Amino acid sequence: MTSPMMQSCHRSTRHAPSRALGALTLALTLALALTACGGDDSAASAATPGPGGGNAPASGKAPGSPGAPSGGPGGRAGGSVVLSGADIHKVGPGLIEAGIAISGNLRPVETVSIRARIEGDLTALLVREGDPVRVGTVLAEFERSEQEAALRSAEADELAAKADAQTAQWNLEQTRDLFKAGAVAERDMRTAEQTALTATARLAAAESRVRAASSLARDTKVVSPVDGMVERRNVENGERVSRGAELFTVVRNDVLELTAAVPARRASALKRGQVVRFTADGRTIEGRVSRVSPTIDLQSQSVTVFVQVPNGNGALKGNAFATGQIIENTIRDGLVIPAAAIRQTAQNAGAQTFVWKIGGGTLARADVRLGIVDEARGVVQIVEGLAAGDEIVVGNVGLLGAGMQVQVIGTEANRGRP
Repeated sequence: MTSPMMQSCHRSTRHAPSRALGALTLALTLALALTACGGDDSAASAATPGPGGGNAPASGKAPGSPGAPSGGPGGRAGGSVVLSGADIHKVGPGLIEAGIAISGNLRPVETVSIRARIEGDLTALLVREGDPVRVGTVLAEFERSEQEAALRSAEADELAAKADAQTAQWNLEQTRDLFKAGAVAERDMRTAEQTALTATARLAAAESRVRAASSLARDTKVVSPVDGMVERRNVENGERVSRGAELFTVVRNDVLELTAAVPARRASALKRGQVVRFTADGRTIEGRVSRVSPTIDLQSQSVTVFVQVPNGNGALKGNAFATGQIIENTIRDGLVIPAAAIRQTAQNAGAQTFVWKIGGGTLARADVRLGIVDEARGVVQIVEGLAAGDEIVVGNVGLLGAGMQVQVIGTEANRGRP
């Protein structure tokens, strides 16, 4: 017979597994609920009691402590970066120029369209495209028999008119002598004077016809009016052309000219004789401002400037595209750095210009103030923020941050050069 105490103990032993199973089910349910509510490692860490009974951060370090992560406005902090010598520039003085950027086509300073001055058949073409010519060089010839015949006829008329004029003048002198002696009437003297004047007029007309015929005869030869090169030949040998038809185009390429538009706000900086530096056909060339328009274009609000470039050796071809700048100011010993070293913070952060400076093997951000920007050379002037001898990072070398350790490998090709 079992005692009441033993029955109670037996019931407790029988219900213990059921209570343990219920507790496990409750724990699993709570865990699933936490996961569904977005709990993560941070939340789990926050729920972990710290040494003092509170909740400690996941990193194990309080924010703001020396070992806690931090970042600067220019990039990530801490860590290290490997740079080559080409990625580093040593700040120093150099030449920098302020200018007005211009671009356009270099056209021949003079283009001459040579046209036929008479109508006729071409009997000879003596030049082709690309041939050099001088003033007076014969380019083509017309059939000239008609013009030569007209010239000979005019010259014969001139000889006859000259003889008549001389005879009329002699008769006038004789009649005057006889009139003084009373041998002839005044009417005869007046008639002799009229005859002499008429003969002189006929002689002048004959001389004019000779000049006109000579001009037509000369026009049967087409000559170049300038020194230059033949750009186009528009006719073929044996072709009949009308008066005024274009035969050749000759260009003066010893001087090329660029016509560019400069914003009206920069017009006051333009002066005749200013130096202009160009890059065209892979060459660096120099020219000068030859003319500046006296008015501002109302539609474009720009001023037209004309720049001439010497091309005596013909190295540059007409219509070559050129880019350059009109030099306003030149600084020969300014503190300059490559433009590729300049960085800028975001607009919402104030858009501060800065560079990454290397000191003691560590990166540091250096805010700078810029002066002249020389786009042609790819350099900028530093007015404030750097000193000669400072080493800075150039180009895109990845994400950088203050405090990063710098390891340099390779050559030092860029150090000390813009």
